[in-house]
Amino acid sequence: MNVKSVLTAGISALSIMATSSCSQYGGQAPVTPDNTAGIVVENIMTRTSIRQFTGQPVGKDTLETLVKAGMAAPTAVNAQPWAFVVVTDRAVLDSLDAVHPYSHLKKAGAAIVVCGDMEKALEGDNRAYWIQDCSAATENILLAAHAYGLGAVWCGVYPNPERIPGVKQVLGLPDSIIPLNIVTIGHPENPDHQPKDKWDPERVRFNHW
Repeated sequence: MNVKSVLTAGISALSIMATSSCSQYGGQAPVTPDNTAGIVVENIMTRTSIRQFTGQPVGKDTLETLVKAGMAAPTAVNAQPWAFVVVTDRAVLDSLDAVHPYSHLKKAGAAIVVCGDMEKALEGDNRAYWIQDCSAATENILLAAHAYGLGAVWCGVYPNPERIPGVKQVLGLPDSIIPLNIVTIGHPENPDHQPKDKWDPERVRFNHW
């Protein structure tokens, strides 16, 4: 299943959200099955961080598609310096929750830990691009989760020195793998949770400052 299919799968939920959010975000085109641009933009505009979940599990096929969406992100020199740990085991989720105080994993259905692979990262001054690459992958995962009607939240790990060792120990990560974040995923306890309107024209410049 490709990313377009993921977005199409979420069309019913997005159509409902579009009714209330289109005017809020300045959208002109209604979300319809034949309006791919409207679907994609509405999915971006209505995504929000979800921290309360029902405890219902998330299917393996769905999680695999979310990771595929993550791997569709751009990377510097196409290095793809990432690795993903998909967690569904309740004991492991609880262990991660114990080492990350803001992971919201107690009732989550799953988690995807997005990591940087230092054996695939660029060398020298370009090495830190792995952070941008893995961040782009993370946003793709968040958007794909939203398209499926799931809730998700980005819980930062790197560069916090108090969180990295605990996550590495719980997951048994080798030295070359650095956990960037935990994407907590589940069925939202409140499916009507509204996104924040972050549009601020004062922060935009055209052509020069």
